Amino acid sequence: MCNMKAMQLVSTRIPYTASSFAELVLWRLPRPVGGSSHDFKYRLAYVVRGECVLRYDNEAGKGDHRHLGRIESPYAFTTPEKLIADFQRDIQRWNDENRDA
Repeated sequence: MCNMKAMQLVSTRIPYTASSFAELVLWRLPRPVGGSSHDFKYRLAYVVRGECVLRYDNEAGKGDHRHLGRIESPYAFTTPEKLIADFQRDIQRWNDENRDA
């Protein structure tokens, strides 16, 4: 049995504009959460005017997935660095597509 405890790797809030921010939380766990095959637990959210418009997470039982608005789709997790890069790419895409909103 592994004696490693959960270790928080990232916990930050990044302001983008006066009305938008990203919040990133990432943990390394002693064992995977149900539905995931890696040792990370994460929650990355992009909030605009009080509404979460983009979220990546891996809650127990559901595995790795992302939410874009109300649409949920699987996410193929490989590394924490790729996760954050994909999240930032999707923020940029959301901002480009919703420029006039």
